[in-house]
Amino acid sequence: MVSKYLSLHLPPNPHSSSTTAISPTTTRFLTTRPFPTSIPTKLSVSRRWLSFSTMASSQATPSPTPTSKFNDFEPHPTLTNDDLKPTAPHQRTFSGWEMASLWVGLVVGVPSYYLAGSLVELGMAWWQGIATVVAANIILLVPLVLTGHPGTRYGISFPVLARSAFGIRGAHLPTLLRALVGCGWYGIETWIGGEAIFLLLPKTIKQSSLSQFLPWLGTSPLEFSCFIVFWLAQLAIVWRGMDGIRELEKYSAPILIILTSCLLLWSYVNAGGFTPMLSLSSRLSSSQFWSLFFPSLTANISFWATVALNIPDFTRYAKTQTDQIIGQVGLPIFMGAFTFVGLAVTSSTTVIFGRLISNPIQLLGQIGGFTTMILAIIGISLATITTNIAANVVAPANALVNLSPSKFTFRRGALLTALLGIAFQPWRLLHSSESFVYTWLVGYSALLGPIGSIILADYYLIHRMNLSINDLYSLSPHGAYYYSGGYNLAAMTALVIGILPVVPGLLQKLGILTSVPDTFVAIYNNAWFFSFFSAGILYWILSCLKGKDRNSHPLDPLLPAAN
Repeated sequence: MVSKYLSLHLPPNPHSSSTTAISPTTTRFLTTRPFPTSIPTKLSVSRRWLSFSTMASSQATPSPTPTSKFNDFEPHPTLTNDDLKPTAPHQRTFSGWEMASLWVGLVVGVPSYYLAGSLVELGMAWWQGIATVVAANIILLVPLVLTGHPGTRYGISFPVLARSAFGIRGAHLPTLLRALVGCGWYGIETWIGGEAIFLLLPKTIKQSSLSQFLPWLGTSPLEFSCFIVFWLAQLAIVWRGMDGIRELEKYSAPILIILTSCLLLWSYVNAGGFTPMLSLSSRLSSSQFWSLFFPSLTANISFWATVALNIPDFTRYAKTQTDQIIGQVGLPIFMGAFTFVGLAVTSSTTVIFGRLISNPIQLLGQIGGFTTMILAIIGISLATITTNIAANVVAPANALVNLSPSKFTFRRGALLTALLGIAFQPWRLLHSSESFVYTWLVGYSALLGPIGSIILADYYLIHRMNLSINDLYSLSPHGAYYYSGGYNLAAMTALVIGILPVVPGLLQKLGILTSVPDTFVAIYNNAWFFSFFSAGILYWILSCLKGKDRNSHPLDPLLPAAN
């Protein structure tokens, strides 16, 4: 039932007047903390109102309770719609396995394989590649779990959480930066799916004039057409929203695990066992390895830093904090296992084909065989879709909804994300391993690192995990997150200062600058670490200097502490 008003119906206290005033400070704040199990709670959500109705349990002994009134939760219409509201209890359906299966769908994909293979191509031994990837994902697990906490606790998405740190209006900047990276990744994944379609085409078509490279396009018309076909195919799933994404991830995980195991078994049989497969030793000296290790570590962290930043978009649907934490642990486990597959299969190509093949699409072309080809194409397509939709559609779509809730829905945001994915020309980003790892991955980590650290510092150090849901949806100048005209200048300053030192190194990688001092090269090679810690520490210092009250959101005494 849809209710129009927010009220708590409680028996009157005989010791207090029914007209007792409640201070504005107390009534202004409302949290979405769960009620005790002994008090049945009825939650109904309408487009503009959130209604709670509680009554004493029939099993509880009646006792006098003070009468209290709360202000109606009336979010500003420009700050909310059905996609931005806190999730209701009946929407919290993600179990620990479903959260973990999300990571199976994300990890088992061509970019993850390509990332692992590129480490071998750059000269690392298989064990050096696995150590690099696992170390990066264990490090990333910490901000992943910490950022996921407010999503589960308050049922809010990443754009809404960003309002707490950056301000009601200032939150558009970090969410749009995250959306920009998501659009680029969407294009990359879609291009990979298009390559899978290209493999299925008859040789006569692939050898026609349509396959000739066009310099102005950066690829051939035929490959571009396959890219567009796969681009269109994904929209059918995107159109179903979060429910469609959850079902896709849940049922595709076992299939992807089986297909990955088959690929590893094929390599094992054709290479004559694991010993020849993993006999490829490092081609790097000790100094060369360490010079590659930290940039590779940063690149691997950046690989999933996108999802780690907007993980509240998923954890808001988790049943409990335990479920979201158990689910997140799947990242280093599954990523380590799939990295082994990628490294082993890539290494085995030197034994089987006499040359190193790090691109799985090219490897499938070498394997041949109609049945093998069909199964491989199904696997690549499924892996690409599961990764692309979950990792690269949800965040940009929610960012666009947050930008203008009255104009954008999740579907419209997803459609614009897909269109921008074409504009990124992903075939150029995948031109070589170096451009993929050290330009694309390391480059955007300078944007995401400071955003993540500012949000974490704000949530844990400044607000001590206590947020006002009312004020996250309010444009009132007296709101806790309105700051200066809706912008938190401390967060904006920290974000800019965290990014600027990385820019010279990025410009050198892009070929815009011929040379830069070694200090800027070192900063760029460790872009995520540098920007993450520098921005987070600076934001904390600036917030403390402003004298911000860390306990500015008193908890209502009628609501118990959240789990």
